Amino acid sequence: MVRLFALILVIFGGAAQGQDWQSIDGQQIRDTLSDKVVIYDNAGQNFFSSGRTLYNAGQDSWGTWAVRGNKYCSQWPPSEQWTCYSMTRTGQRVQFVDGNGNIFEGQLSE
Repeated sequence: MVRLFALILVIFGGAAQGQDWQSIDGQQIRDTLSDKVVIYDNAGQNFFSSGRTLYNAGQDSWGTWAVRGNKYCSQWPPSEQWTCYSMTRTGQRVQFVDGNGNIFEGQLSE
């Protein structure tokens, strides 16, 4: 599931050009995502303050999210592996940046 999620984000989420992206720290990540929805080009993801997350690109996929240090981390069953991302933000746009520098972008919606 993690690979599918990453592939979908790579295909539909691209870095916006010419915007002033600011890195956000752990508390800012928590404040940005808790009880919010991020809309990607062809998918949406709900981030519940309980730590659950619901990703939908045509069908529901439930996972878990957390802030570890200054990174957003997620885990998608049946895998027990956690994947972590640095985050940047400009206005209502957010970017998840993986350890290889790949950028996945979405729009915050309440």
